[in-house]
Amino acid sequence: MIKVLIVDDSAVVRQILTQELSKAGDITVVGTAPDPYVARDKIVQLDPDVMTLDIEMPRMDGLTFLRKVMRHYPIPTIVFSSLTPKGGDMAMDALSIGAIDVLCKPGAAYTVGDVIPILIEQIRAAALVDFSRLREMKNTYKPESAPSLALRKTTNKIIAIGASTGGTTAIEYVLRQMPANAPGIVIVQHMPEKFTRAFADRLNSLCLIKVCEACESDSVVSGTALIAPGNYHMIVKRSGARYFVEIKDGPPVFHQRPSVEVLFNSVSKFVAGNAVGVLLTGMGADGAKGLLAMRSAGAHTIAQDKESSVVWGMPGEAVKIGAAEHVLSLSAIAAAALRYTEE
Repeated sequence: MIKVLIVDDSAVVRQILTQELSKAGDITVVGTAPDPYVARDKIVQLDPDVMTLDIEMPRMDGLTFLRKVMRHYPIPTIVFSSLTPKGGDMAMDALSIGAIDVLCKPGAAYTVGDVIPILIEQIRAAALVDFSRLREMKNTYKPESAPSLALRKTTNKIIAIGASTGGTTAIEYVLRQMPANAPGIVIVQHMPEKFTRAFADRLNSLCLIKVCEACESDSVVSGTALIAPGNYHMIVKRSGARYFVEIKDGPPVFHQRPSVEVLFNSVSKFVAGNAVGVLLTGMGADGAKGLLAMRSAGAHTIAQDKESSVVWGMPGEAVKIGAAEHVLSLSAIAAAALRYTEE
């Protein structure tokens, strides 16, 4: 049984989450707290496996509290925040501090019915996270000692990347190794609306390539990575020699919108052998069958290995069904993807 502590200043949110999460057979809410001071005592008293944390609270903000928790009593934490641009920036800070995942409170884009299944999956994933591995991932990349990989020529190939739990760190690691003339890259990271814009902006400030949240009809071009906007699917299409993306609504796939499966299936159809597919760390099975479709269409396909994944769900499922041509450590993925685009 996964023991969860809910930290939120809203009594309504605490009540709804307690009721809904308790319906999952493998999750029990062992306690709630209206602010970090109460939460601090309950962490010591109840020893929860996972904590959900609001980041805008009275007395002490969630980021300050998270820093203290990660320093003195590390616990897998899911940020459960309001859907605002400011909240997106703060969520990125929370992930850099050590939060496992982020999720929006029900609002204009999400209802309670949408959120709870996702939160349940995030809690299950968080309970499996190896914190030592997560810290190792965050400390592995050293910009001053890891020069970007060289690419001999510009190609018309596309790299498609999918990730979920632990993916923000893994994607950053891969993209920071991409040279300025890297092939066009399309990415689905399970993340809510507004948060994907903040994620893209942060990566853009760190990488040699341009990184941006995708917009309708954006071209997939060399030197640019497009990240699917939260709450929308992204598909790749082709018009003549031009690849471009469509941003669309539609039902969640594997409880996710955007879905890796949707992206990969479009790449298998419209890009086929001119693509390289990469499935990184994440809970569940989203993207595994899509990666298989890409491989069947002639694309090179890569799954992150278990040893370097925060959660070996999505890539593990891809390996199980034969979708992964190569199973590689995170440290080897960028070089391999670039090599395959030059073939």
